[in-house]
Amino acid sequence: MARTPIQAAGGIVVRGGARPLIAVVQRAKDDRWVLPRGKLKRKEQPKRGACREAFEETGHRVKVRKFVGAMAYGAQGRPKLVQFWHMQAAPDPSRDLMRDIRAVAWLPLGDAVKRLTYPLEKLFLANVGRALLRKTRRSRAAHNASKKNFKRKAKRPRSSH
Repeated sequence: MARTPIQAAGGIVVRGGARPLIAVVQRAKDDRWVLPRGKLKRKEQPKRGACREAFEETGHRVKVRKFVGAMAYGAQGRPKLVQFWHMQAAPDPSRDLMRDIRAVAWLPLGDAVKRLTYPLEKLFLANVGRALLRKTRRSRAAHNASKKNFKRKAKRPRSSH
């Protein structure tokens, strides 16, 4: 009989503007660097659990952008499934880190990938992070272009016909 998987959720938590930074956290129990994530509480929805874990582990409130994927691996003799969402962090922390977290580091994508301890998590962040940041830059550029066009149209003199 298959054992029930451990359900967990977390985030690729991003902050900053032109050069976005990604949160990686150092666990107190073993000093390993991981993405903000954790087990779901009983009957907790994965997206809500991901927000809770990101807030507890980074100290920053987050806005969920979109689901980005999942990782599965063995833990404590059971399968574990961790679902991840792209999250935008508030500029400033709203709370202290939880006791289980020794430190949070905000790093550019390449440095965040290097800092992570687990090879599977490094691969996940490298692939998902690259696509996320590319889309974020494109949407930011499109947003800025539409703001410029709006201002240009607003300044155009009206003809008096």
